[in-house]
Amino acid sequence: MIAIIGAGISGLALALELQKRGLSYRLFEAGEEVGGVIRSRREGPYLREIGPNSLLVDQPLLTYIDELGLTPALRFSKPISKARYVYREGAYRKLPSGPLSLLFGRYFSWKTIRAIWNERNNRTLSPPGETLAAFFRRRFSQEIVDYALTPFVTGVYAGDPEKLLVAETFPSLVEYEKKYGSVLRGFLKAAGAGRRQTVSFREGMQMLPQAIASRLTALNLNDPVEALTRTGSNWTVAARSGTYNATAVVLATDTLTAARLLKTTFPDTAEAIGKIDYPPMTAVHTVYKRAEVAHPLDGFGGLNPKAENRFCAGHIWNSSTFEDRCPADEVLLTTFVGGRLSPQNAAMPDEITLRNVRQEHQQAFGISGKPVQQWLARWERAIPQYDAAYLAAKASVGALEQSGVFVCANWYGGISLPDGIRKAGELAGRLTD
Repeated sequence: MIAIIGAGISGLALALELQKRGLSYRLFEAGEEVGGVIRSRREGPYLREIGPNSLLVDQPLLTYIDELGLTPALRFSKPISKARYVYREGAYRKLPSGPLSLLFGRYFSWKTIRAIWNERNNRTLSPPGETLAAFFRRRFSQEIVDYALTPFVTGVYAGDPEKLLVAETFPSLVEYEKKYGSVLRGFLKAAGAGRRQTVSFREGMQMLPQAIASRLTALNLNDPVEALTRTGSNWTVAARSGTYNATAVVLATDTLTAARLLKTTFPDTAEAIGKIDYPPMTAVHTVYKRAEVAHPLDGFGGLNPKAENRFCAGHIWNSSTFEDRCPADEVLLTTFVGGRLSPQNAAMPDEITLRNVRQEHQQAFGISGKPVQQWLARWERAIPQYDAAYLAAKASVGALEQSGVFVCANWYGGISLPDGIRKAGELAGRLTD
């Protein structure tokens, strides 16, 4: 029997793959819900995402969703949501969406446009341990770092590009540099590799993990694993429901749980894993009457560069992205506060946070009325950071596999939902061999 600890998307997808292959497994989940950080909440006409707001899919992932019976529940993003905005000089400005808008638009200075054009002739290569910010400064300019990279990294990782490692967060960039001699050339080559679409589901993102869980035959909810003990070549798994013998153990948990379970047998690895950073993040969902919002909200949302000194990290315009998130005469916004660049903001009391968010909404979007509804949710540990501490942990995790302990979690080898499903398939193949 293979013991999987943690029923987030990675643990669920792995359990389903093992089940398809006829392998014995048991999936242990400490809580009463599956999905890990994926949390959808329906309150009357309002649908809120507490965790990931959408899923970027290609054809293989659409096939996977169809096999789960979820195709009728798919919701594709509205065409208008392709636009992305970044706050600059007092207003949200649309990011260039293609070569013409990049070269002839007014978002970047002519100095930066020249730097982008000259990147084709930049033959330097990324040294070991290079950060994202250093990579983009070397190949482009500081303006790109401040007004394109930093807000993007804040939105994806809640992270600091001066600390995140380019080879761990976006390895394709390093590969483009090596293979094509230019990141721009790499982007152009990859553009034809397959179209991806942004999707969600009728009742939110949590429908995906719930659909996987409904097919599993060996899922234990409310059953935390309390200890792992090496027994010869196998493992004894001590859970609330009893003791189990496992030929292999897969850690699909967060780093604190993984470190606790590994501390006795692999103290050095446990210590390294426990040092992986998770910045705090607060999510605020706000509903306004559409007639009281001056901004057209004609895009996916707006991100705030650190250089602009805003209280919020950014906003997703949910009602502009998907249908049925709120009534037609209202708008729903998800605002993120905190992250590694401003963790102190995530620690503000609820009332101060809600007040600051409302004030920023009024200024940025021309809102004249009060919220119809407002909710607040906190993540004390939001998204794992692929920085130097992660690199140290990664080096020690690989050695665990020789002892029959594997990792399939968002803090190792990719943070996105597609990453989790991909890693589960790859690991199932190795466990089958």
